[in-house]
Amino acid sequence: MRLLSRIALASTLVPAIVRAQSPSPVQAVSAWIALHAAPGWERPATDAIEAASHGWTRDALGSLVRTQGHGAPVRVIACGLDQPAYAISQVTPDGYLRVHMNGNGARSPLWDEFHQGQRIVIMTGDRARPWQVHFVPGVFGVRSTHLWRGGAPAEPPSTNDLVVDIGARSAADVARMGVQMLDPVFRDLPPWTVGDYATGPSAAARAGCAAVASAANQAPATGTSIFVISAQASYNWSGLTAVLARTGHVDSVTVVRASTARTPDASAPVAHEAQPLPRLAGMDVGAASALVVRARFPRTLVESVSGSDLQALFTAVASAAGVAAPSTIVAPRAMPGLVAERRDSLSREADLLARLTDRYAVSTHEGSVRAVVMSELPAWARARATVDSGGNIVVSAGPDRDTVVIMAHMDEVGLEVTNVLPNGMVALKAVGGFFPTLFAGQPALLHRDDDRQAAPSLRDCAASSASATRGVFVPEDSTRQRAVYAWFGDDPASLGIAPGMFVTGYKCAARLGDLRFTARSIDDRAGSTALLLAINAIDPAKLDHKVVFAWSTREEIGLNGAAALAAQLRTNVKRVYAIDTFVSSDSPLENQAFADTPIGQGAVARMLDNSSVTPPQDIQALVQLARAQRIPLQVGTTNGGNDGSEFTRYGAVDVPIGWPLRNSHSPAEVIDLRDVRSLWKLLVAIAQAPVPPFAR
Repeated sequence: MRLLSRIALASTLVPAIVRAQSPSPVQAVSAWIALHAAPGWERPATDAIEAASHGWTRDALGSLVRTQGHGAPVRVIACGLDQPAYAISQVTPDGYLRVHMNGNGARSPLWDEFHQGQRIVIMTGDRARPWQVHFVPGVFGVRSTHLWRGGAPAEPPSTNDLVVDIGARSAADVARMGVQMLDPVFRDLPPWTVGDYATGPSAAARAGCAAVASAANQAPATGTSIFVISAQASYNWSGLTAVLARTGHVDSVTVVRASTARTPDASAPVAHEAQPLPRLAGMDVGAASALVVRARFPRTLVESVSGSDLQALFTAVASAAGVAAPSTIVAPRAMPGLVAERRDSLSREADLLARLTDRYAVSTHEGSVRAVVMSELPAWARARATVDSGGNIVVSAGPDRDTVVIMAHMDEVGLEVTNVLPNGMVALKAVGGFFPTLFAGQPALLHRDDDRQAAPSLRDCAASSASATRGVFVPEDSTRQRAVYAWFGDDPASLGIAPGMFVTGYKCAARLGDLRFTARSIDDRAGSTALLLAINAIDPAKLDHKVVFAWSTREEIGLNGAAALAAQLRTNVKRVYAIDTFVSSDSPLENQAFADTPIGQGAVARMLDNSSVTPPQDIQALVQLARAQRIPLQVGTTNGGNDGSEFTRYGAVDVPIGWPLRNSHSPAEVIDLRDVRSLWKLLVAIAQAPVPPFAR
């Protein structure tokens, strides 16, 4: 069974790095960045280090210590392993989690904003056996774009605004999932490189630990070198000072870490900074200094260090330790992954939806999703399917009378290249509506129309993004600039980046708990999934009227694909069912006075939005049909437009139907898979039911 998300990718990609004869500095540091180590919760990470590099001892605080050589001088060379992380501070009665920061490590002023609306993992397990952990996926919620049409709040969120959703429906659900108070919470990121850069949270600090661990494999020519991979470094270097307090006289201490200077020296690959240490009784330390490596985007989730600078750091650390530059780079073993995804009665919906959501298909670039849809059509539908001039997939069935259209859209929001700036940054513009802050400071992918994504039948996040060019969205600073830029390395000209190419963020679908599902672009891949499952359950010979099944393009930029199809069919259509998201206020971050349709209680008749309204008799007909078929159906109103509104200009009645969605147009969209099931069963009933007399 497939493992999911960043932990899964670390499990599949990093071991290949570890097994390599001599990993490059970038490969090695990528493996270090993939370790999860919150202050006080370093044990699983130190186990991974010890599995790759023997000779260490672990002290009471969890630091790793290795001594090489003997006599004077006595040198200590140390790094800090722990990283900024959240800790669960509250479990609410309805199953949401609140968090608090653990540690005092340096981080961007917008650290909380970089996490809002993003995927996370929670490290949990048996407190009595801290080496036995597993990871539970979840998301940080965010206000839905559609429900805040005036834009995001002016101020960035604080930690108090962060809400974690792990698919639980109660505090008892949270307990059954094994999640506890104080469990560490980390941003769920894949191992990432940009050109010749290692990229990720705490990249510079983790580079320091890679250098310390690699130097520790050698004895100095003279004197004693004590190597320390410190726990709880973000608490004023508690792990390191605990080692120093019991060591006796130390001639020099060299700490390898990220720069703490407001304006670090950007001209030197490796710089020296002062390293103040607490004064403790019995601690006898001579000179103390720090080695810091140059980094792009410091203190963010996409901190990046180049391969050449890493090599300089490894050499400098070895020199400080009195040993030769290491010939072998230590790369830790991968940490445990997520538990394999469960197989149950909702797996059919989850698997097809994941294959669709994991494809990248910004408006006007829908080819990868179109390929999956075509591959999933039943034989009779595939034989009749056409792709029209607008890129829509169209399948018609039934006798030519009382035409009904049932349609979902294939595209997603994203960004488009507008210009490559002289400083190497790539200027972007939004394609569709979303909060730009949801992309800033996250991994980026540059796509070309000839990119090879995963085979239509394959569910594989790595394969879907393998041929895209990796980069990062440039982190905002405290001024919160609204323009969006990306960076794809030091030489964008060599990559052939040109205006019109589309850019997205990395994504990988996952189930949350027993019933929930998260991904980016559930809008409208859930509609496309429901329509595929419905058409596979329909016998075209039993239809008593014409039904047109359509998967449209360019919905997010103005319903353009639907407009093209409506212009072809014109007044022949009696009724259109637009299958699209019902953006729900079912979240602690929203105002429940509007769009309050809980997820998990069935599909939703979207009878009033910003583009159309459904006549009351059609609402009643749909409700009666659902009731007769014992299919859960809610009725509500929300914001947004729908494809069916393009057909109303030709006289068709628009009956939009969707499923309730949290966190719309974000990387953290969440649904209940039972709603997708009720939706596709309702579509089968709609296609097979006679057209009501008042709609003829």
